[in-house]
Amino acid sequence: MHLIIQIPCYNEEETLPGTLADIPRSIEGVDRISILVINDGSSDRTVEVARSEGVDYIVSYPQNRGLARAFMAGIDACIRLGADIIVNTDADNQYYGPDIEKLIRPIIDGEAELVIGDRQVKGISHFSAVKKSLQTFGSRVVRTAAHGARVADATSGFRAVSREAAMRMYVINDFTYTLETIIQAGQNRTAVKSVEIRTNPMTRKSRLFGSILSYVRQSMGIIIRIYTMYRPLKTFMVLSGLFFTLGLALSVRFIYYYYITEGQTGKVQSLIFAAITIIAAFQLFFSGILADLIAANRKLLEYLLVKVRKIESNDPSPSYLLEKKSGEDGEPPAPE
Repeated sequence: MHLIIQIPCYNEEETLPGTLADIPRSIEGVDRISILVINDGSSDRTVEVARSEGVDYIVSYPQNRGLARAFMAGIDACIRLGADIIVNTDADNQYYGPDIEKLIRPIIDGEAELVIGDRQVKGISHFSAVKKSLQTFGSRVVRTAAHGARVADATSGFRAVSREAAMRMYVINDFTYTLETIIQAGQNRTAVKSVEIRTNPMTRKSRLFGSILSYVRQSMGIIIRIYTMYRPLKTFMVLSGLFFTLGLALSVRFIYYYYITEGQTGKVQSLIFAAITIIAAFQLFFSGILADLIAANRKLLEYLLVKVRKIESNDPSPSYLLEKKSGEDGEPPAPE
């Protein structure tokens, strides 16, 4: 069992040593623990510090590409390096390193493929009341968009993912990986679990966003975009139904006033607006069908992504468990 702990870094020369010192070097059930640092175009001594601290692997971008791109670079590298489990943690030493064992245990025991660390944000003293409320509300929204995936702290970056789940993972937004990967996992029926973890005292303020309003705006955009990508027909049908209902109500209003006033004019605006909304409803309906066909093509691309990653990492294992009866050797018979 090979565990790789990846740490995305952008100008983290001051906090990285503490993060590395907090990481356990042995865990029961794990044969090998490696540490991978993703240098996202740092302009300070992050790489030199990582080397001096004895980090096993370093992936570097020549310029800053953002947290989401750094996260995916780490996932790709970990797959190529033969990781059986990948743990992602932040370089600011926010998360309590020894809880990595608690984080990976559900994967080792076969209970989950993606495990999210629950910081229990209501008990974090340096989080404002507004931030705590938004975190709680946002996690509920993500759970709904992720097909009910059991996630208590959706924005937590402290998470573990199995090799197979990592191969199916891909982030398309440039802002953050936290929300998209959960929604993606939930929609793909990946087994997701939350475990309570501890946090360390704050070492610095978050650099991911400039303000809470900016973070909320970008997060909601990600949630809507990813949910629509995985459930386009449902999304467009709901919108189409709303427009059609509005148009129908306006049509009924026009007919009512037309007969009440015995054909006199005065409510033509309702008829015009009704026609516009009904036309929009039909356009949304056909757009939903087209988007659903595109979504089917995306599923084929995801399947090819897994195959390509397996080929690149020389991993012949299938995406399912194949159990043979005792004493049977060789390949399973080909279907007739």
